[in-house]
Order: sequence, then structure tokens, then C-alpha cells
Amino acid sequence: MRNALLDRFPFRLGTTSYIIPDDILPNIHFLKDKVKDVELVLFDVDSFCNIPTAGQIAELDAIAKAYDLSFTVHLPLDLKFSEVNGQADVSIRKAQRVIESCLALAPQAFVLHLDSHAIRLTPSETESDTWIRHCVQSLRQLLPSVPDPALLAVENLESYPPALNHAVLEQVPASECIDIGHLWLQRIDVPAYLSERIRRTRVIHLHGIGTRDHQSLTQTPLAQIKAAIEKLIALDYRGVVTLEIFSEADLFSSLEVLSKIE
Repeated sequence: MRNALLDRFPFRLGTTSYIIPDDILPNIHFLKDKVKDVELVLFDVDSFCNIPTAGQIAELDAIAKAYDLSFTVHLPLDLKFSEVNGQADVSIRKAQRVIESCLALAPQAFVLHLDSHAIRLTPSETESDTWIRHCVQSLRQLLPSVPDPALLAVENLESYPPALNHAVLEQVPASECIDIGHLWLQRIDVPAYLSERIRRTRVIHLHGIGTRDHQSLTQTPLAQIKAAIEKLIALDYRGVVTLEIFSEADLFSSLEVLSKIE
């Protein structure tokens, strides 16, 4: 039986494909009646690749249709869209492989990190301009891979200013993935940020901040969480809100926190 909490909010409440210590398909079977969306967290490195096969995609699609479940897809974390020449090309090809394999699932979005390793929290103007220019070039090459540019959702990270993403999105018709936890880490006013940026947003990431990020919402004051959720409701946000956490205990305790918000 589906959790009644899921129908309380106008948005699609979801979580990640790594809640139980198992592969993607067992996680989807575990989550299919507990959330409305699952973020498929995908990797493609030498030692590990979990990009779904055609058979797995067919099974995922069948589960989604039976349980009114949707998917978002998180592209591999090691993509480097701010690089140049061959280095950027490798990232673009990797992203294209993931997109091609998952398009049949009609994902709500393909969430991506631009490149947090090549920029600082306080970059110089030259560093910012170079990083923005290269990211724009890479995204423009990736855009033909999706039927709608807004399916590419650029996530803000805690390691550099969100304004750099905004500068890229002024030149590329992609959407945003707003990670509220990362905004909290940067001490940014979340309700104000949501009011300003929600128009282009397809996905929201929500997680608690304790000794690290991506923990249970119990690690963050309820007032902060409530302010964010109430703002999303006031803005009539109807996209995906992903509890971006990675354990069964964190999922259930986070859902319990959300149940306290009227």
C-alpha cells in the first residue's frame, strides 16, 4: 500500500536507487510503493558500471507503469564538462551512453554536475569566465541527445557559487536541479533562492546536514525543512523532490520528519 504521505504534497516525492545494499532492480522493487520517483544513480568507471541493460530497462518500465512510479537519472559523477578537447569529449560520450540507455523510461530529468573539481568557491573572474565558456560548449554538444533541452538539469554544488551555474544556463536552455542541502551548507537563504530560481527547476534534492551532507532530515532543524517545503507548496512546484540519501534508516526517518509538516 502506497504511503499516504506521498499524496500530501503537489510534487513527486522520491529517493535514490541505493536505499538497501543491493543493485538497482532490487532497490526499485523495495521502493515501488514507498515513493513516487526514484533517482537512478549511475556510474561508469573502469571498476564498476551499472548503466541498465535493455532487459533491465524493460523491467524498470514495467514496474513504473504498474506503480505510477517515475524516474530521474543522475549522470555519472566524474563528468568534466569544463575541460577542453579530448577530456570533455570523453565526458560527453559517457553522458550520451547513459542518456541513450535510459530514454525509454521517459525520465523526469537527467541530473548532471558540470565540474566541481576545476573551480573554487571564490574563483577569479578569469577562472569563472573560462569555466563557464567550456561548460556552455560541452552542454551545447550534449543537447541533441535529449528530445527536450529542459531534460538536462544542472545541479548546484557546495564547492562553488550557484551563480556560475546560472551564467551557464543564461546561454543553454537546460533546466536546474536545486540541491537544498548544498544551499544550506553555503548558508544561502533557501526560500528566497527557490522564489528566484524555481521557474527553471525540474528536480529538487533534499537531505540533512550532520557530520556530512546526504544524511537523514533528522540532522537538520525542522524549522529549516518546513520553510523549504512550505515555499515549494506556495510556489505550486510540481516537479520531483528527491530525498538524496542512501540508507533505509535515513529514508524512513526522513519520511517521518516530512510527515510533521502540514
